Amino acid sequence: MTDFAQRRSTRLAALALAGVLAGCAGSGSTTGPSGKAELATASDQTSAQKRAEIRMQLAVGYFEQGQVQVALDEIKKAIAADPTYADAYGMRAVIYMRMGENELANDNFMHALKLAPNNPELNNNYGSYLCQKGRVPESFKYFDAALGNRMYQSPASAMNNAGDCALKIRDYGLAEKYLLQALQITPDLPVTNANMARVYYQRRDYPRASFFITRLGKVAKTDSLSADVLWLAIKVQHKMGDQGAEQGWATQLRRHHANSPEYAAYQRGAFDE
Repeated sequence: MTDFAQRRSTRLAALALAGVLAGCAGSGSTTGPSGKAELATASDQTSAQKRAEIRMQLAVGYFEQGQVQVALDEIKKAIAADPTYADAYGMRAVIYMRMGENELANDNFMHALKLAPNNPELNNNYGSYLCQKGRVPESFKYFDAALGNRMYQSPASAMNNAGDCALKIRDYGLAEKYLLQALQITPDLPVTNANMARVYYQRRDYPRASFFITRLGKVAKTDSLSADVLWLAIKVQHKMGDQGAEQGWATQLRRHHANSPEYAAYQRGAFDE
């Protein structure tokens, strides 16, 4: 797996965990004065749902510690306590992804969405999963479903994932659309600025690409950037003829990713490969 793909996979797992934790309180149901269903809160949970939530939290903790088998066992207990707990199936999908059990991961994502078709985090995470597995055209349906939920608390996540996915198929217009939306919500997010730079670099609009690379340098810690992104920054500034900025990014690439294919490409001057 390339450095960039590995970071994408890591983001997917992190987003899935965020969605799991964000959805824990909303499992019950209440009825309002008109007899219509009201939004559920933590006080509506049954004892079984509370037990399932505890198991879920344990599973997340073990997963973050790398104890995948233990996390899987805890999530099975959560599902046993509450078979309707959609987030638990979403978490189990993430665990199966880590284990390389892609068919099981897909099945669990699909079951989670059957239980909670409007859950924005589940839609976002499944869209990211589909993109990662090369099923790009399918993924946008789920990103758009996530963005269509007005209660979604982190829409920039789905916008960035959709933009990233559009870049994968070189649909730069679609990528720009999603990323500009994300930029309006979270202008200082490094991934948004990096991907905007990538869009304009591919379009040969080097001044705009340079603008976002400069912003990236202000909002990101350089030691957190992948070799792929640092190499992009070098190529953008090379096209702009800014030797000082180019050398600065090259120093960061050598310092943090000296053994990467990107640094090897820089050393041989392969700016247009």
